[in-house]
Amino acid sequence: MDNLFVVEQKTLLSVLSSMQPICTKRTTLEATASILFHVGHKELVLKGTDLEISLQSSYQLKASDISEIKTFLVSGKRIFDLVKELEGDIEFTLTESQLCLKAGGVKLALNIKDPEQFPPFPERIENLMEIESSFMLEMLNKVAFLIPQSNANPALNGLLLEVSKESFKFTTTDGHCLAQVQSDKYTLDEPKTWLLPRRAVFEVKKILEATSEKSVFIGTCGNQLVVSGESFNFFTKLLSNAFPAYGAIMDKTSFTPAKVDRTHLVKTLRRSSCLLSGQFIATQFGFSDKGLHVSMQNKEVGKLDEEVPLADFNGAVLDMRFYAPYLLSGLQVFGEEQVQFYLKSNAKPIIFESNDKHYNLTYLVMPVAQSNG
Repeated sequence: MDNLFVVEQKTLLSVLSSMQPICTKRTTLEATASILFHVGHKELVLKGTDLEISLQSSYQLKASDISEIKTFLVSGKRIFDLVKELEGDIEFTLTESQLCLKAGGVKLALNIKDPEQFPPFPERIENLMEIESSFMLEMLNKVAFLIPQSNANPALNGLLLEVSKESFKFTTTDGHCLAQVQSDKYTLDEPKTWLLPRRAVFEVKKILEATSEKSVFIGTCGNQLVVSGESFNFFTKLLSNAFPAYGAIMDKTSFTPAKVDRTHLVKTLRRSSCLLSGQFIATQFGFSDKGLHVSMQNKEVGKLDEEVPLADFNGAVLDMRFYAPYLLSGLQVFGEEQVQFYLKSNAKPIIFESNDKHYNLTYLVMPVAQSNG
């Protein structure tokens, strides 16, 4: 009987794990709680979708006597929970109504469903560019932290990916801060712009963290963006909202440059944040050629008063107010100890910059308006 195949537990568990955020999300179709299995003589292909994001994964079977491809649906959560509790090679046997699992002395069975219930899956991918996996992950890590979960402006709940003849660029903003990383290492002759939902960005990050593939492809499939490797295809619908025009706010014309010790400033900001006690209280920043004077007071908790050395600051004395956690979250993604930044007035943002040999990172924070009281 051509209905037996063998899978290594750790490999299968890894694939099933990556599909859990998809098959456990409630949708209008019951079948999306299932994973679609395609089993052949040499390869197992799994597909999951929640109608917004979709993932297809494939790998070589350890053994199989299946001559014609078998297709069926299995509960995504149940098979994950069972495989998690097994070890070693798992022998699967397919009957008309069940998928039987055998590992060691353990025998289990799961009911299967008609694959016709599964929604249409994206096909015909057009790959546009190849990018090193570790490099793409590094760039995502520089900006993904800033994507809000549920901002009132839907366009902010995503990451703007722009590719042109000059650069490959990621931009995120929460309305108070903006993070951007760009590189000239990867380009396209025909400019492309996509706005990826937050959820898709973090699922791609997980895949890149887990994959052993050195490079991935970015492409399209109809109106979806696709990130692909040899063993997987990840599809996501895109946000149709217009991302804010950010060019003007990043213009540093007539800004004053300076440098600050990142570790010193981060520790000061952490201490300032400790005094907030969940309240939105601005911290005072006084910039001068003598250094940076940082102070804040929370009448219910206490106060802070510190001096932070500055380097290369030759501008006029400038007093600004910032919400410390906004500065802190962005400075965490900078690697160098002396961070370059730019200032102009208490109505303009502070702009931090890092120029790595492979990419440029920008992080800006808008000041808190001076109170009249």
